[in-house]
Amino acid sequence: MEVAIIIVFVVGYLAITLEHSLKIDKLIPALIMMAICWALISFGLENFTQWFDPSTHGLVDGFGDYTHDDRMHLMEKTLLHHMGKTAEILIFLLGAMTIVEIIDYFDGFSIIKGFIKFKSKVKTLWFFAILAFILSAIIDNLTATIVLISILQKIVKERDIRLWYAGLIIIAANAGGAWSPIGDVTTTMLWIGNKVTTGHLFGYLFLPSLVCMVIPTYIASYLPIFKGDLESTINEEDSKPKSKYSSIMLYLGLGAIISVPVFKVVTHLPPYVGMMLALGVVAIFAEIFSRTKFSLSQFDGEESDAYAHHSPVHYSLSKIELPSILFFLGILLAVAALESLGLLFGFATTLKETMPMLGTELHGEGVSDLVILLFGFASAVIDNVPLVAASLGMFSEPIDDELWHFIAYSAGTGGSMLIIGSAAGVVAMGMERIDFFWYLKKIAWLALIGFLCGAVVFFYTRTLF
Repeated sequence: MEVAIIIVFVVGYLAITLEHSLKIDKLIPALIMMAICWALISFGLENFTQWFDPSTHGLVDGFGDYTHDDRMHLMEKTLLHHMGKTAEILIFLLGAMTIVEIIDYFDGFSIIKGFIKFKSKVKTLWFFAILAFILSAIIDNLTATIVLISILQKIVKERDIRLWYAGLIIIAANAGGAWSPIGDVTTTMLWIGNKVTTGHLFGYLFLPSLVCMVIPTYIASYLPIFKGDLESTINEEDSKPKSKYSSIMLYLGLGAIISVPVFKVVTHLPPYVGMMLALGVVAIFAEIFSRTKFSLSQFDGEESDAYAHHSPVHYSLSKIELPSILFFLGILLAVAALESLGLLFGFATTLKETMPMLGTELHGEGVSDLVILLFGFASAVIDNVPLVAASLGMFSEPIDDELWHFIAYSAGTGGSMLIIGSAAGVVAMGMERIDFFWYLKKIAWLALIGFLCGAVVFFYTRTLF
């Protein structure tokens, strides 16, 4: 039965990675894979010889002597545990996505356009790279990429040049998301899973991530494509925000998201609680500024429909990426199925015993640097979310161990090496119709250099803690 579960997972995983070729949204194989894996576990529960308990992060003693009812109870308990942990991540992402959409409802991101006063291609490149690095750490790399490419399309009319800017934005956004607990889904998973803390994440990864962004941008600034000035820039009329509350909502929304890590440190509550508070505060001002009826739940016919049409909160909730949320649900619970059977735990043990060391070992248990570097290369080929989810079940190192920070860096920035290797790359691919092989030829080598240089810097920063 274990073999059948692994086959289902591998087939589902291939369907996810071949999303663009199959023309099937990746959430579909993720959900099917998750449901079938757990169904097979339920059918074959009597045949399993071991069970992994996520609460103790170890194999259950005496599992072979458990009765059928005891095994069913343990399976339900384990599934409920994983569902709870997954729900924490999803609710957190829902809150962050909604705040970003509220900012966009008030045209808050148009404020950024007003800062672009130059025509130099190199200055424009550095502006977008630095902004992507900073913005992705606040509103996540996916959203930052969407915002910046939308602005880019208004100020750079030549598509050939714009593709190069988009490629560097992907690298910078992924680098920026790696050092922030709210900058990338995988980093958020590690943060919510109590594997990393905000302070140590910044200390370990800010410099490596900065180098990962700066080196490719510096090299690119000497390429012929970035010589000279842009032919077209944004006009003054386009840079004006459409709402008088644009700047207020931009700074309020970003400030609310940034406050979430502070809320967690002060209250010791899960991050999604702070995100819901942040969403509530932003929603209050959004409702007041839109001058609509102050209510978030009213369902009485035409009046309700009219309210929903004008309410920024209702509008923003309708714009969030629910397919992405469902994909995370499917993939995280599918990985949890493999973890529950002890497969990931056994795989991690094998890695520790067989992989050679590269430099200093990450932890006393002997996890090789090379293993985590390979995580980075793997995340360029397959989605980094299941890779990090798997690592949570593979390793048992304590909170803020350098292993978790290296995983955050490798999985977060390694995806830049291929256009399909990160959410930022996939969304840029859709917005600009970037060809896979064009990116592989023009941008991948820059991303590789940045990734390796950042890894070298991490080998230094980890010795500081």
